[in-house]
Order: sequence, then C-alpha cells, then structure tokens
Amino acid sequence: MKKLFIVSAIAAVAFGACKKTDGPVSTLHNYSKPTIKMAAGDYYSIPVGGMLPEIKATAYDSFYNEECTVVYDQTKLDNLVPGIYPVVATSKNKYGMAANRTLWVAVTNITDSINLGGSYARVATSDTVQVTKLARGFYRTSDVGANGASDTIHVISAYFIQTTPVELLMPAQSTKFGTLSATGGTINTVASDTTFEYSIQNNFFTNETRVFKKF
Repeated sequence: MKKLFIVSAIAAVAFGACKKTDGPVSTLHNYSKPTIKMAAGDYYSIPVGGMLPEIKATAYDSFYNEECTVVYDQTKLDNLVPGIYPVVATSKNKYGMAANRTLWVAVTNITDSINLGGSYARVATSDTVQVTKLARGFYRTSDVGANGASDTIHVISAYFIQTTPVELLMPAQSTKFGTLSATGGTINTVASDTTFEYSIQNNFFTNETRVFKKF
C-alpha cells in the first residue's frame, strides 16, 4: 500500500502541472510599415494651370519583403493660384500598416533659367543665410529671421517661391516657432546685384522688414 500511495501522489502532482491555466495571455505583434523612396526628391514645380508632375516613388516593407503601391493626395493643391502646396504620398502593406511622406509642389510661371540660390547677408546685421534652389522658382532659406549672429536659438528655415522677375511669395507655413508668413516680397537682380526683401510675421516678429544682399 505504501508504494501505491507514492505512485498516486506523483500522478496528482503531474496532473496539477498539466492543468490548463486560465487568464490573460501576452502576445507579441510585429509592427512594420513600408519605406517610401522618391526617385527625384520631395520638391516639384509646375506652371499655373499645370498638372501634377510625374512623381516616381517606390515603397517597400523590408520586414514582410513586400513591394507596396504608392498613392498621392492632391486635394490641397490649387494649381490655379501661385503658392507652395503639400501632396501626401501614402503606402500600405498587406496588413494595412501605412507610411506617409509629404511632397511639396510650387505653382509658379517663373523660368527655370533664374537661380537665386547662394549666400546672402542681411543688410542690417550682416548675418549670413543660405538660399537653396529646390526646383524651378522654388527655394528654401536657412533663416528668415537673421536676428543677429549671436542668436542661434531662433533660427527659422522657410520656403518661398519666385512668382515674377521682381516678386517673391512666402506663404504661411508651420515652423518650430509657430506659423510664419511674409508679405511684400521683392527681388532685385539688376546688374547681377541680387537682393531680396520681405516683411516677416510670426510669434517673434511682426511686420519686420528683412533685406538680404547676395555675396
């Protein structure tokens, strides 16, 4: 009887070890989304009334080894009004996980032969800013404020377009210091002496004129 008792006890322990456990079960899900790559970059330019330029983009999800389709949302693009507009590229993998990338389209009739890119100094303070040509008539300045060489905190990069040989437009745009816009933008390229100016407005500046002269 003693041996039978020992066997029964072992069986009871084994049964208890195999008994189903009820309660929450933790699971691990892998989250992956495609990576969107642009063949010609994120900046485009079209004439007033023109169609969206041909955008060549690919999307690939490396986790699922899947090539994904890219679609474009043009609903915020007004091709009849000069300006800078966002076009959002979206791609989803087979599980519906989405990736987005914002492209920027300038609407302007300016000729591509004009290039305002280069180094400029603010006339009032001699601060240096860099202007980069992104596409036809489409530019980015490294600092719209140029509020003194010692002020490295409030540097604000912004986009603008050239709309005519003597005018520029810096539409309202979001920055790390709030919404920024500019009015009264003018350009002077007489005798290769390029200057441009505008009145800047955002949380730190109110109708303050900035004049820049190319080196």
